[in-house]
Amino acid sequence: MPKMTFVSPDGKTRAEVEAPLGLSVLEVAHRHGIDLEGACEGSLACSTCHVIIDPEWYDLLDPPTDEEEDMLDLAFGLTHTSRLGCQIRITDSLDGLTVTLPAGTRNMMSED
Repeated sequence: MPKMTFVSPDGKTRAEVEAPLGLSVLEVAHRHGIDLEGACEGSLACSTCHVIIDPEWYDLLDPPTDEEEDMLDLAFGLTHTSRLGCQIRITDSLDGLTVTLPAGTRNMMSED
């Protein structure tokens, strides 16, 4: 089974987890208790599952759709390797994928 690594925003904590084929990065995070929000539950209606892809992995991903690009424009801490976790599906070629969680999120629906 493929594995992937989540890196904390400060870079000090790394969690390597099993990443079943076909699940999204968001689903993998939730399955393993990783603090990645996903306010719209993966329906491509927010940017709260924003992750930063390790540069060595970025070009292996399918390019973002126009809809994902629109949502990314709303993401906190956007970088040139930013993607939405709900839009990345685990494949064999992504075994070892590393993503960093951003320092914050913009969730207009949050009560905090």
